[in-house]
Amino acid sequence: MKNEEMGTLTRSKAESKLQQSPDWYQRIFAWIMAHGTAKYEAEMSDRKQALFADLHGNVLEIGPGTGPNLRYYPSDIHWIGIEPNPFMDFYLKQEADRLGLKIDIHRDTAECLEVGDNSMDAVVSTLVLCSVDNLERTLQEILRVLKPGGRFYFLEHVAAPKQTWLRRVQHWIRPAWKILGDGCHPDRETWIALENAGFERVEYQHFRAPVPAIVSPQIIGVALKRGN
Repeated sequence: MKNEEMGTLTRSKAESKLQQSPDWYQRIFAWIMAHGTAKYEAEMSDRKQALFADLHGNVLEIGPGTGPNLRYYPSDIHWIGIEPNPFMDFYLKQEADRLGLKIDIHRDTAECLEVGDNSMDAVVSTLVLCSVDNLERTLQEILRVLKPGGRFYFLEHVAAPKQTWLRRVQHWIRPAWKILGDGCHPDRETWIALENAGFERVEYQHFRAPVPAIVSPQIIGVALKRGN
C-alpha cells in the first residue's frame, strides 16, 4: 500500500472515531471532567509543576480535556490542543481566558495528528494514552511531529504488576470500563510501548496515585526524540 493511501486510510479511521460517541455522552463526560477531578489535580500539582518546568516553544497537548494542565505552562509558548470532544472546548477556553493564554484547538485524534513533521518542541499527554485506539500508532505520530531533540512529557495510569489481584480486576473490568471511561483501558502496559517506540531515551517512574484502585498505578516521565 502506498504512503498516500495509508494516510488516507488513517484519516478515514480518525474521522470515524470522532463520530463514535453520541453528543449526550461527550457532553456528560466533559462535565464530569470539569467538576469531578479537583482532588486528583490537587494531589498531582507538585508532580505536574516539576514535570512541565522546562516547557518552551511549540507545545502540542493530546487530549487536553478541560485544561487542567494549562496553569503550569509559561505564557510565551505556542500551544496546540488535540481534543476530539467538542464539549470540552467551553471549559478549555474558560481556563485559558482565566490564565491569559492563547490556545489553538484542533479536532483531530492522537493517531492522526494534522501537524507538520518535526514541528513541535514538546508533546504533552496526561491520562490520555489509556484511551487511544492504537497506542503504537499514537507514539509514532508523536515522534513524527517532535523536532529532533524534542520531548514527550507524560503522566498516565497503567496496568498493575502481573499476577496481582489488582491486575486481574483491571483485566476483568476492562470491557465495562472502556464504555464508562470513553475508551479507557485500565490494564494497558504503556511504559513498555514507550520503551519500544524508538525514542532515544525514556525516563519515568511508577507510583500509586490517591484515586480509585483500578487507575491508581501510574507513571510519570519524559521521552526524548533523537537529535540530528
